[in-house]
This record gives sequence, C-alpha cells and structure tokens, in this order.
Amino acid sequence: MSAGTEKIVSSIMSDAQIKADSILGKAEEENNSILEKGQNEAFLEKGKILEDAKKQSNMKYQQLISEAKMNSRRMELEAREEIIEDAFKKAEEKLKEIASSDSSEYKDSLKNIITEAAAEIGGGELIILVKDSDVAKIKDSIQSIAQDVATKTGEETTLELGGNIKTIGGAIVKTINGDIEVNNTIEARMLRFKKDLRSKVAAVLFK
Repeated sequence: MSAGTEKIVSSIMSDAQIKADSILGKAEEENNSILEKGQNEAFLEKGKILEDAKKQSNMKYQQLISEAKMNSRRMELEAREEIIEDAFKKAEEKLKEIASSDSSEYKDSLKNIITEAAAEIGGGELIILVKDSDVAKIKDSIQSIAQDVATKTGEETTLELGGNIKTIGGAIVKTINGDIEVNNTIEARMLRFKKDLRSKVAAVLFK
C-alpha cells in the first residue's frame, strides 16, 4: 500500500473512530439519563405507593376505631335497655301483687282511677269495667264516686258495673253507648306513661 493510500485510510479510520466515540458517548449519556429518569420515577412511585398505603392504613384504622365506638355505644344502650325493662317488669310484678291484695292503698287508688277516667269522659251515664276480684272493692263506693265526678264535671253522673275484664288492676270506664272509652287499667297507664317513666328510671339507675 502506498504512503498516500495509507494516509487516506488512516484519515478515514480516524474519522470513523471519532464518530464511533461520539455515538458511544451520546448513547452512554442517553442511557445514564434514561437510568436516572427511571430511578427518579421509581423513587417517586415508591413514595406514592408508600403514601397511598399510609393513607389506606390510616383510613382503615379510623374505620375500625369508629366501628368499635359504635359497637361499644350499641352494647351500652342495649345493656341500659335491658336494665330498664327489667326494672319495669319488677315494678309490674309489684303492682300486680298490690292489686291482688285487699289493701286500702289499692282500693283508694282504684277509686281515684275510676273517678279520673269518668271525669275525663265528662260524666253522664257511664259503665265501669274491672277484673272480677275488684268488683267487691268498689261496689259500695260507686255512688260516692259518681257524686265526685258530677262535682268535678258539673254533669249529672251515674255509674254501673259492666262485665269483668282481664287485667292486673285498674279500670275501663266508657259511656253507656260505648262511643267514648278511657282505659285506665294498670297496663294501659304504664304504657302511656312509659316514655316519661323511662327517663325517670334511667335517671335513678344511671345517675
């Protein structure tokens, strides 16, 4: 090979080497850039994943705490309700015991219950319904009860005993034609006053 040819070949090889080095340099630069970008994206993604996991964990924690509080409150209310209902049952049993006796306390209460119901109707011709064992307790007081009702209402009043009813105690009073009726049995009175009584019982039991 001549000196001129060698010089040309050498020059071509030198240019090729420079281009190759340049291409390799750019490729390495681009590779490093892609790698760095990938690492940054991976780091950001990792942070996002960790942040999302932290948020989900916190949400789950708050949900569990909320559910625990709700369950605790529900159990407390159920326990209170059970205690209050038990108190009502005991009170009903006690009233049943009193209403089954011949105590003057119950006789007076029965008269007052009948008077109250008859006055609420407004007097007039009325029928009294009581349980069988209570008939003897009020039979001799019917006239005086009627007079009390007439005095309270200003309406002439007559009372007569009707059929017997099944009840713990107390009475039902109604007009002779049955259009108006006041249920003053112990069960009905407890049911009517239960809301107010519930508050009072709760105040005593849980003060």
